[in-house]
Amino acid sequence: MNQAKGSLTTSLLFLFFHFCISIDTITPTQFIKDGDILVSKGERFALGFFSPGTSTRRYVGIWYNKVSEQTVVWVGNRDNPVNDASGVLTINSQGNLVLYEKNQTIPLWSTNFSTSTSNSMAQLQDSGNLVLLQRDTERFLWQSFDYPTDTLLPNMKLGLNTRTGKNWVLTSWKSKDDPGTGDIVYRIDPSGVPQLFLYKGSVRWWRGGPWTGERWSGVPEMTRNYIFNVSFVNNKGEVSIAYGLTNPSLVSRMMFNESGNVQRATWNQRDHRWIGFWSAPKEQCDNYGECGANSNCDPYDSDSFICKCLPGFEPKSPRDWYLRDGSGGCIRKAGVSTCQSGEGFVKMERVRVPDTTKAQADMNLSLKVCEQECLKNCSCTAYTSADERGFGCMRWYGDLVDTRTYSSVGQDIYVRVDAAELAKYGKSKGPLSKKGVQAIMIVSIIVRTLFLLAFSKILFRSRKRKGNQISWWFVHFMVGLYSVGFLKVGPNG
Repeated sequence: MNQAKGSLTTSLLFLFFHFCISIDTITPTQFIKDGDILVSKGERFALGFFSPGTSTRRYVGIWYNKVSEQTVVWVGNRDNPVNDASGVLTINSQGNLVLYEKNQTIPLWSTNFSTSTSNSMAQLQDSGNLVLLQRDTERFLWQSFDYPTDTLLPNMKLGLNTRTGKNWVLTSWKSKDDPGTGDIVYRIDPSGVPQLFLYKGSVRWWRGGPWTGERWSGVPEMTRNYIFNVSFVNNKGEVSIAYGLTNPSLVSRMMFNESGNVQRATWNQRDHRWIGFWSAPKEQCDNYGECGANSNCDPYDSDSFICKCLPGFEPKSPRDWYLRDGSGGCIRKAGVSTCQSGEGFVKMERVRVPDTTKAQADMNLSLKVCEQECLKNCSCTAYTSADERGFGCMRWYGDLVDTRTYSSVGQDIYVRVDAAELAKYGKSKGPLSKKGVQAIMIVSIIVRTLFLLAFSKILFRSRKRKGNQISWWFVHFMVGLYSVGFLKVGPNG
């Protein structure tokens, strides 16, 4: 009897111990079926089967283990669901991680690693990365971070590697009930000077712009006190970005939904909810090409049209412009020359720089040399520092598309203009500054005040001579003229 009890106790301990040491791994002899959950070593993430929204179909996914609101960050068989609860995730004889459903010999999903091995295992890491590795060497054979769905986790790359063929892009779910591959794509476009884009199908929806050395040009919220350690790589073999948390205890993610809205949120454990602190697009000027070519979108001038032609340009269709439709953009003013005719550059401040698909960057040139190089080439339409910390050169050739103004943080760009246009801006080579506008306002007020005092003196003498017989319509006219004078002096001079 005692011997039987001892054997039973030993068996239970063995099973418990075996379960504990393999809780974060799948091996050729240990699989998980629908209902089982794989938990990472530090219990930060879990892997198992789930059904999204109102769907009854089953998917293999990864979610936060200690977040009360189930938040799926990765889906394996997103386009090949299991129709019932018969799914099994295991390692096959070739060493791949595969998903089967009942009575099926062909897997619904597989890691599809090309080299056959009989010594592999899958492990869920505390980063949320599911890895397939060689057990004896711990060499990675495959990882879920190379095949993201709609969520970018800390230290996960976004971008591409031309040597390995890896293309790290985010794609939306089809709907809240279907995690299948949707038509919203978030990726880095390497053409010209690499930049961040959000696409709806093949249409550019929002542009984060190029990397400026500290942030994306179109993401002014990325300040130095950001909660991330950002790693940006741009060389012949790879263009990528990864965000590492400065405080590893934080739970933060970037994701986007099927409507085309990208969000950054952090989990608040006290209130048990996600708190969003950045999203895009969020206003009209965030829409790609809102004002067409050679124009600037300024959302801060509420009294006028948000679209404004760049210096030296005029609306392509004045009628559309009058109707507040800026999609046609602007064209160079008629009858002017910007090629070896005394042309120069006008400075625009605090902007998201234009689309850099056709731009060129040279990190070895200073801003002064950049100006000279741009001036030599009549096709060069604008230039700026490639790094907003003050070095490198970026030059544009052709139309300037998708420029917008920010209220505080932004880059300065220098737009090529003809000699006559340059003369309007004086030696500053830039738009009329706020100090200049204020000076004009002050002078205008002084002039009008002196005028009113002189008029009052004349009025007083007139009353002395003629009593109260005064043309009050004339008084009203003068006061009205004085008031209109004030109203005409606005932020744009």
